[in-house]
Amino acid sequence: MPTNEPLNRKLRMGLVGGGQGAFIGRVHATAAILDNRAVLVAGALSSDAAKAKASAPDYDINLARAYGSVKDMIAAELKLPAGERVDFVSVATPNHTHFEIARAFAEAGFNVMCDKPLTFDLAQAEELAKVVAKTGVVFGVTHNYTGYPLVRQARDMVLAGELGEINAVRAFYIQGWLRTKLEASGQKQADWRTDPKRSGAAGCFGDIGTHAYNLGRYITGLVPEQISCSLKAFVEGRVLDDYGTAVIRYTNGGLGTVTASQISHGRENDIWVEIDGTKGALEWHQEEPNKMLHRVNGQPHQIYTRAGGPYLGATAGASTRIPAGHPEAFLEAFANVYTAAYADMIKRAAGQKFDGTNTLYPNVADGVDGMNFITQCVASSKEGGAWKTLKHPLCRR
Repeated sequence: MPTNEPLNRKLRMGLVGGGQGAFIGRVHATAAILDNRAVLVAGALSSDAAKAKASAPDYDINLARAYGSVKDMIAAELKLPAGERVDFVSVATPNHTHFEIARAFAEAGFNVMCDKPLTFDLAQAEELAKVVAKTGVVFGVTHNYTGYPLVRQARDMVLAGELGEINAVRAFYIQGWLRTKLEASGQKQADWRTDPKRSGAAGCFGDIGTHAYNLGRYITGLVPEQISCSLKAFVEGRVLDDYGTAVIRYTNGGLGTVTASQISHGRENDIWVEIDGTKGALEWHQEEPNKMLHRVNGQPHQIYTRAGGPYLGATAGASTRIPAGHPEAFLEAFANVYTAAYADMIKRAAGQKFDGTNTLYPNVADGVDGMNFITQCVASSKEGGAWKTLKHPLCRR
Protein backbone atom coordinates (compact mmCIF):
# COMPACT_ATOMS: atom_id res chain seq x y z
CA MET A 1 0.00 0.00 0.00
CA PRO A 2 1.94 3.07 -1.25
CA THR A 3 2.20 5.92 1.25
CA ASN A 4 4.42 8.24 -0.82
CA GLU A 5 6.37 8.98 2.35
CA PRO A 6 10.17 9.21 2.22
CA LEU A 7 11.59 5.97 3.56
CA ASN A 8 14.23 7.34 5.88
CA ARG A 9 13.14 4.76 8.41
CA LYS A 10 13.12 1.04 9.04
CA LEU A 11 10.46 -1.11 7.42
CA ARG A 12 7.84 -2.31 9.87
CA MET A 13 7.50 -6.10 10.06
CA GLY A 14 4.64 -8.31 11.18
CA LEU A 15 5.13 -12.02 11.94
CA VAL A 16 2.58 -14.80 11.60
CA GLY A 17 3.65 -17.96 13.38
CA GLY A 18 6.78 -18.33 15.45
CA GLY A 19 5.07 -18.89 18.79
CA GLN A 20 6.63 -20.83 21.65
CA GLY A 21 8.07 -24.13 20.44
CA ALA A 22 8.40 -23.02 16.80
CA PHE A 23 11.67 -23.00 14.84
CA ILE A 24 11.44 -21.09 11.58
CA GLY A 25 9.58 -18.07 12.98
CA ARG A 26 12.58 -17.13 15.08
CA VAL A 27 14.80 -17.48 12.04
CA HIS A 28 12.59 -15.09 10.05
CA ALA A 29 12.52 -12.59 12.89
CA THR A 30 16.30 -12.67 13.31
CA ALA A 31 17.18 -12.54 9.61
CA ALA A 32 14.70 -9.80 8.75
CA ILE A 33 16.26 -7.32 11.17
CA LEU A 34 19.89 -8.42 10.81
CA ASP A 35 20.90 -5.49 8.60
CA ASN A 36 19.00 -2.92 10.66
CA ARG A 37 16.61 -2.34 7.77
CA ALA A 38 13.45 -3.52 9.55
CA VAL A 39 11.89 -3.73 12.99
CA LEU A 40 9.38 -6.32 14.23
CA VAL A 41 6.37 -4.46 15.61
CA ALA A 42 3.37 -6.79 15.38
CA GLY A 43 2.37 -10.42 15.07
CA ALA A 44 -0.17 -13.20 15.23
CA LEU A 45 2.31 -15.64 16.68
CA SER A 46 0.02 -18.64 17.17
CA SER A 47 -3.40 -19.93 16.15
CA ASP A 48 -4.02 -20.20 19.91
CA ALA A 49 -4.87 -16.65 21.03
CA ALA A 50 -3.52 -17.13 24.55
CA LYS A 51 -0.27 -18.60 23.26
CA ALA A 52 0.03 -15.76 20.74
CA LYS A 53 -0.11 -13.21 23.56
CA ALA A 54 2.23 -15.23 25.76
CA SER A 55 4.81 -15.44 22.94
CA ALA A 56 4.88 -11.68 22.29
CA PRO A 57 7.52 -10.81 24.93
CA ASP A 58 9.92 -13.28 23.29
CA TYR A 59 9.96 -10.92 20.30
CA ASP A 60 9.61 -7.61 22.20
CA ILE A 61 6.22 -7.12 20.53
CA ASN A 62 3.94 -4.75 22.42
CA LEU A 63 0.93 -6.68 23.72
CA ALA A 64 -1.36 -4.18 22.01
CA ARG A 65 -0.09 -5.47 18.66
CA ALA A 66 0.10 -9.15 19.62
CA TYR A 67 -3.00 -10.40 17.86
CA GLY A 68 -4.99 -13.55 18.53
CA SER A 69 -5.70 -14.24 14.85
CA VAL A 70 -4.77 -13.19 11.33
CA LYS A 71 -8.22 -11.65 10.90
CA ASP A 72 -7.77 -9.52 13.99
CA MET A 73 -4.28 -8.49 12.89
CA ILE A 74 -5.39 -7.31 9.45
CA ALA A 75 -8.39 -5.41 10.82
CA ALA A 76 -6.38 -3.68 13.54
CA GLU A 77 -3.43 -2.80 11.31
CA LEU A 78 -5.72 -1.29 8.67
CA LYS A 79 -7.26 0.98 11.33
CA LEU A 80 -3.85 2.45 12.09
CA PRO A 81 -2.57 5.49 10.15
CA ALA A 82 -0.69 4.43 7.02
CA GLY A 83 2.54 5.64 8.58
CA GLU A 84 2.20 3.23 11.51
CA ARG A 85 0.99 0.00 9.86
CA VAL A 86 3.28 -2.91 9.14
CA ASP A 87 4.94 -2.68 5.71
CA PHE A 88 5.18 -6.45 5.29
CA VAL A 89 4.22 -9.68 6.96
CA SER A 90 6.30 -12.85 7.23
CA VAL A 91 4.36 -16.12 7.10
CA ALA A 92 6.17 -18.75 9.17
CA THR A 93 3.47 -21.37 9.71
CA PRO A 94 2.90 -24.98 8.57
CA ASN A 95 2.34 -25.53 4.84
CA HIS A 96 -1.43 -25.99 4.91
CA THR A 97 -1.98 -22.52 6.35
CA HIS A 98 0.19 -20.49 3.96
CA PHE A 99 -2.42 -19.83 1.28
CA GLU A 100 -5.20 -18.36 3.40
CA ILE A 101 -2.79 -16.22 5.41
CA ALA A 102 -0.75 -14.92 2.47
CA ARG A 103 -3.83 -14.26 0.37
CA ALA A 104 -5.56 -12.34 3.16
CA PHE A 105 -2.60 -10.02 3.72
CA ALA A 106 -1.95 -9.54 0.00
CA GLU A 107 -5.60 -8.70 -0.65
CA ALA A 108 -5.40 -6.17 2.19
CA GLY A 109 -2.43 -4.55 0.44
CA PHE A 110 0.39 -5.76 2.66
CA ASN A 111 3.67 -7.06 1.23
CA VAL A 112 4.35 -10.71 2.08
CA MET A 113 7.38 -12.87 2.76
CA CYS A 114 6.24 -16.50 2.80
CA ASP A 115 8.05 -19.62 3.90
CA LYS A 116 8.24 -22.50 1.42
CA PRO A 117 6.64 -24.49 -0.01
CA LEU A 118 4.39 -21.66 -1.11
CA THR A 119 1.04 -23.38 -0.49
CA PHE A 120 -0.62 -26.71 0.24
CA ASP A 121 -1.21 -27.56 -3.44
CA LEU A 122 -0.61 -26.21 -6.94
CA ALA A 123 -4.11 -24.78 -7.40
CA GLN A 124 -3.64 -22.59 -4.34
CA ALA A 125 -0.24 -21.43 -5.60
CA GLU A 126 -1.67 -20.43 -8.96
CA GLU A 127 -4.51 -18.55 -7.27
CA LEU A 128 -2.06 -16.75 -5.00
CA ALA A 129 0.00 -15.68 -8.01
CA LYS A 130 -3.15 -14.10 -9.48
CA VAL A 131 -3.78 -12.22 -6.25
CA VAL A 132 -0.22 -10.89 -6.21
CA ALA A 133 -0.51 -9.76 -9.82
CA LYS A 134 -3.82 -8.02 -9.09
CA THR A 135 -2.76 -6.26 -5.90
CA GLY A 136 0.78 -5.37 -6.93
CA VAL A 137 2.27 -6.28 -3.56
CA VAL A 138 5.87 -7.37 -3.15
CA PHE A 139 5.86 -11.12 -2.56
CA GLY A 140 8.97 -13.09 -1.60
CA VAL A 141 9.40 -16.81 -0.92
CA THR A 142 12.17 -17.70 1.50
CA HIS A 143 14.18 -20.23 -0.44
CA ASN A 144 16.99 -19.05 1.78
CA TYR A 145 19.82 -20.98 0.15
CA THR A 146 19.63 -18.56 -2.79
CA GLY A 147 20.95 -15.90 -0.44
CA TYR A 148 24.40 -17.41 0.04
CA PRO A 149 27.06 -15.21 -1.60
CA LEU A 150 28.69 -18.07 -3.49
CA VAL A 151 25.34 -19.34 -4.78
CA ARG A 152 24.82 -15.88 -6.23
CA GLN A 153 28.37 -15.96 -7.58
CA ALA A 154 27.63 -19.29 -9.28
CA ARG A 155 24.46 -17.83 -10.79
CA ASP A 156 26.31 -14.84 -12.20
CA MET A 157 29.05 -17.05 -13.64
CA VAL A 158 26.52 -19.33 -15.35
CA LEU A 159 24.45 -16.47 -16.74
CA ALA A 160 27.62 -14.74 -18.00
CA GLY A 161 28.50 -17.87 -19.99
CA GLU A 162 31.64 -18.74 -18.03
CA LEU A 163 30.58 -22.39 -17.83
CA GLY A 164 29.38 -22.54 -21.44
CA GLU A 165 26.23 -24.50 -22.25
CA ILE A 166 24.86 -26.20 -19.14
CA ASN A 167 24.58 -29.95 -19.65
CA ALA A 168 23.84 -31.32 -16.20
CA VAL A 169 22.61 -30.22 -12.77
CA ARG A 170 22.88 -32.53 -9.75
CA ALA A 171 21.20 -31.27 -6.59
CA PHE A 172 21.09 -33.11 -3.27
CA TYR A 173 19.55 -32.48 0.14
CA ILE A 174 20.42 -35.21 2.63
CA GLN A 175 19.29 -35.38 6.27
CA GLY A 176 18.92 -38.17 8.81
CA TRP A 177 16.68 -36.82 11.56
CA LEU A 178 13.60 -38.84 10.51
CA ARG A 179 15.39 -42.21 10.40
CA THR A 180 13.06 -43.34 13.21
CA LYS A 181 9.35 -42.60 13.50
CA LEU A 182 9.96 -39.43 15.47
CA GLU A 183 6.46 -38.16 14.77
CA ALA A 184 5.04 -40.91 16.99
CA SER A 185 6.66 -39.21 20.00
CA GLY A 186 4.74 -35.99 19.38
CA GLN A 187 7.83 -34.03 18.30
CA LYS A 188 6.33 -30.88 16.78
CA GLN A 189 8.56 -30.47 13.73
CA ALA A 190 8.26 -34.14 12.75
CA ASP A 191 4.55 -34.27 13.52
CA TRP A 192 3.30 -31.78 10.97
CA ARG A 193 5.90 -32.54 8.31
CA THR A 194 4.79 -36.16 8.10
CA ASP A 195 1.07 -35.40 8.16
CA PRO A 196 -0.50 -35.16 4.67
CA LYS A 197 -3.28 -32.95 6.06
CA ARG A 198 -0.72 -30.32 7.03
CA SER A 199 2.34 -30.97 4.88
CA GLY A 200 0.64 -31.67 1.55
CA ALA A 201 1.11 -34.39 -1.04
CA ALA A 202 4.83 -34.89 -0.35
CA GLY A 203 6.90 -35.26 2.78
CA CYS A 204 10.67 -35.14 2.29
CA PHE A 205 10.37 -33.87 -1.27
CA GLY A 206 7.99 -31.10 -0.25
CA ASP A 207 10.06 -30.11 2.75
CA ILE A 208 13.63 -30.23 1.41
CA GLY A 209 13.51 -31.61 -2.14
CA THR A 210 12.01 -28.30 -3.22
CA HIS A 211 15.08 -26.50 -1.90
CA ALA A 212 17.41 -28.69 -3.95
CA TYR A 213 15.30 -28.24 -7.07
CA ASN A 214 15.09 -24.48 -6.57
CA LEU A 215 18.85 -24.21 -6.08
CA GLY A 216 19.51 -25.74 -9.50
CA ARG A 217 16.86 -23.56 -11.13
CA TYR A 218 18.14 -20.39 -9.45
CA ILE A 219 21.77 -20.89 -10.43
CA THR A 220 21.31 -22.07 -14.00
CA GLY A 221 18.08 -20.47 -15.17
CA LEU A 222 17.38 -23.64 -17.14
CA VAL A 223 13.71 -24.16 -17.94
CA PRO A 224 12.36 -27.60 -16.96
CA GLU A 225 10.41 -29.64 -19.50
CA GLN A 226 9.74 -33.10 -18.04
CA ILE A 227 10.31 -35.04 -14.84
CA SER A 228 10.45 -38.68 -13.76
CA CYS A 229 10.39 -39.36 -10.03
CA SER A 230 10.42 -42.20 -7.49
CA LEU A 231 9.39 -41.45 -3.91
CA LYS A 232 9.32 -43.85 -0.97
CA ALA A 233 8.59 -43.95 2.75
CA PHE A 234 11.17 -46.29 4.24
CA VAL A 235 10.07 -45.90 7.85
CA GLU A 236 7.26 -48.34 8.55
CA GLY A 237 3.88 -46.70 9.03
CA ARG A 238 4.94 -43.35 7.61
CA VAL A 239 2.46 -42.05 5.03
CA LEU A 240 4.56 -39.46 3.22
CA ASP A 241 7.90 -39.99 1.48
CA ASP A 242 11.14 -39.77 3.43
CA TYR A 243 13.39 -40.43 0.41
CA GLY A 244 13.22 -39.75 -3.31
CA THR A 245 15.06 -39.20 -6.57
CA ALA A 246 13.93 -37.29 -9.65
CA VAL A 247 15.35 -36.90 -13.15
CA ILE A 248 14.64 -33.65 -15.02
CA ARG A 249 14.82 -32.91 -18.72
CA TYR A 250 15.45 -29.26 -19.52
CA THR A 251 14.36 -27.45 -22.66
CA ASN A 252 17.99 -26.90 -23.73
CA GLY A 253 18.59 -30.67 -23.79
CA GLY A 254 20.32 -30.73 -20.41
CA LEU A 255 19.57 -33.23 -17.65
CA GLY A 256 19.12 -32.71 -13.93
CA THR A 257 18.72 -34.87 -10.87
CA VAL A 258 17.27 -34.10 -7.45
CA THR A 259 17.89 -36.49 -4.56
CA ALA A 260 16.45 -35.84 -1.11
CA SER A 261 16.59 -37.95 2.04
CA GLN A 262 15.58 -37.56 5.67
CA ILE A 263 16.58 -41.08 6.69
CA SER A 264 20.37 -41.14 6.03
CA HIS A 265 22.31 -41.88 9.22
CA GLY A 266 24.60 -39.13 10.43
CA ARG A 267 23.56 -36.55 7.85
CA GLU A 268 22.56 -33.19 9.24
CA ASN A 269 21.66 -30.53 6.68
CA ASP A 270 23.70 -31.47 3.63
CA ILE A 271 22.35 -29.59 0.63
CA TRP A 272 24.76 -29.30 -2.27
CA VAL A 273 24.74 -28.74 -6.01
CA GLU A 274 27.01 -29.60 -8.94
CA ILE A 275 26.75 -27.84 -12.30
CA ASP A 276 28.39 -29.26 -15.46
CA GLY A 277 28.92 -26.96 -18.43
CA THR A 278 30.80 -27.30 -21.69
CA LYS A 279 33.53 -24.90 -20.44
CA GLY A 280 33.70 -25.81 -16.77
CA ALA A 281 31.95 -27.13 -13.67
CA LEU A 282 30.96 -25.80 -10.24
CA GLU A 283 30.34 -27.51 -6.90
CA TRP A 284 28.97 -25.89 -3.72
CA HIS A 285 28.06 -27.37 -0.33
CA GLN A 286 25.83 -25.60 2.19
CA GLU A 287 27.60 -27.17 5.17
CA GLU A 288 30.80 -25.47 3.96
CA PRO A 289 29.13 -22.44 2.37
CA ASN A 290 32.10 -20.10 2.20
CA LYS A 291 33.89 -22.16 -0.46
CA MET A 292 32.97 -23.09 -4.03
CA LEU A 293 34.94 -25.36 -6.35
CA HIS A 294 35.46 -24.42 -10.03
CA ARG A 295 36.92 -27.10 -12.30
CA VAL A 296 38.19 -26.94 -15.89
CA ASN A 297 39.84 -29.92 -17.56
CA GLY A 298 43.61 -29.52 -17.82
CA GLN A 299 43.73 -26.69 -15.28
CA PRO A 300 44.27 -26.62 -11.51
CA HIS A 301 41.02 -26.64 -9.56
CA GLN A 302 40.02 -23.20 -8.31
CA ILE A 303 38.46 -22.52 -4.92
CA TYR A 304 36.31 -19.41 -4.69
CA THR A 305 35.86 -18.06 -1.17
CA ARG A 306 33.25 -15.68 0.16
CA ALA A 307 34.59 -12.11 0.25
CA GLY A 308 37.65 -13.54 -1.42
CA GLY A 309 38.77 -10.59 -3.51
CA PRO A 310 38.24 -8.84 -6.84
CA TYR A 311 37.36 -12.08 -8.66
CA LEU A 312 34.08 -12.17 -6.74
CA GLY A 313 31.25 -10.52 -8.66
CA ALA A 314 29.32 -7.48 -7.53
CA THR A 315 26.21 -9.42 -6.48
CA ALA A 316 28.15 -11.86 -4.33
CA GLY A 317 30.29 -9.08 -2.92
CA ALA A 318 27.24 -7.07 -1.91
CA SER A 319 25.85 -10.18 -0.17
CA THR A 320 28.68 -10.39 2.38
CA ARG A 321 29.07 -8.50 5.65
CA ILE A 322 32.30 -9.49 7.34
CA PRO A 323 35.94 -9.97 6.24
CA ALA A 324 37.12 -13.12 4.52
CA GLY A 325 37.85 -16.11 6.73
CA HIS A 326 35.06 -15.35 9.20
CA PRO A 327 32.19 -17.85 8.81
CA GLU A 328 29.05 -16.34 7.36
CA ALA A 329 26.15 -18.67 6.74
CA PHE A 330 22.49 -19.56 7.30
CA LEU A 331 21.05 -16.50 9.03
CA GLU A 332 23.00 -14.14 6.81
CA ALA A 333 21.79 -15.93 3.67
CA PHE A 334 18.23 -15.70 4.97
CA ALA A 335 18.81 -11.99 5.58
CA ASN A 336 20.05 -11.53 2.02
CA VAL A 337 16.71 -12.77 0.69
CA TYR A 338 14.94 -10.24 2.89
CA THR A 339 17.26 -7.39 1.96
CA ALA A 340 16.73 -7.99 -1.77
CA ALA A 341 12.96 -7.90 -1.26
CA TYR A 342 13.24 -4.71 0.81
CA ALA A 343 14.49 -2.83 -2.24
CA ASP A 344 11.19 -3.50 -4.00
CA MET A 345 9.16 -2.76 -0.87
CA ILE A 346 10.79 0.65 -0.65
CA LYS A 347 10.00 1.37 -4.28
CA ARG A 348 6.40 0.34 -3.80
CA ALA A 349 6.03 2.47 -0.67
CA ALA A 350 7.33 5.44 -2.64
CA GLY A 351 4.86 4.80 -5.45
CA GLN A 352 7.60 3.73 -7.85
CA LYS A 353 7.44 0.85 -10.32
CA PHE A 354 9.29 -2.38 -9.62
CA ASP A 355 9.71 -5.67 -11.47
CA GLY A 356 8.33 -8.42 -9.27
CA THR A 357 9.13 -11.19 -11.76
CA ASN A 358 12.85 -10.93 -12.54
CA THR A 359 14.09 -10.62 -8.98
CA LEU A 360 17.22 -11.51 -7.06
CA TYR A 361 14.99 -12.90 -4.32
CA PRO A 362 12.67 -15.87 -5.00
CA ASN A 363 9.22 -14.52 -5.84
CA VAL A 364 5.69 -15.90 -6.14
CA ALA A 365 6.46 -17.44 -9.55
CA ASP A 366 9.29 -19.42 -7.97
CA GLY A 367 6.82 -20.56 -5.35
CA VAL A 368 4.46 -21.79 -8.07
CA ASP A 369 7.42 -23.52 -9.72
CA GLY A 370 8.13 -25.37 -6.49
CA MET A 371 4.53 -26.48 -6.09
CA ASN A 372 4.44 -27.63 -9.71
CA PHE A 373 7.60 -29.64 -9.02
CA ILE A 374 6.03 -31.33 -5.97
CA THR A 375 2.78 -32.05 -7.80
CA GLN A 376 4.42 -33.67 -10.78
CA CYS A 377 6.91 -35.63 -8.68
CA VAL A 378 4.08 -37.21 -6.71
CA ALA A 379 2.10 -37.91 -9.88
CA SER A 380 5.13 -39.48 -11.58
CA SER A 381 5.99 -41.65 -8.59
CA LYS A 382 2.43 -42.98 -8.37
CA GLU A 383 2.80 -44.13 -11.97
CA GLY A 384 6.12 -45.89 -11.48
CA GLY A 385 8.31 -43.00 -12.57
CA ALA A 386 6.31 -42.03 -15.66
CA TRP A 387 7.49 -38.87 -17.38
CA LYS A 388 5.35 -35.85 -16.50
CA THR A 389 5.45 -32.34 -17.89
CA LEU A 390 7.10 -29.62 -15.82
CA LYS A 391 6.05 -26.90 -18.24
CA HIS A 392 4.13 -24.12 -16.53
CA PRO A 393 3.41 -20.58 -17.76
CA LEU A 394 5.01 -19.06 -14.65
CA CYS A 395 8.10 -21.30 -14.61
CA ARG A 396 10.32 -19.50 -17.10
CA ARG A 397 13.05 -18.05 -14.89
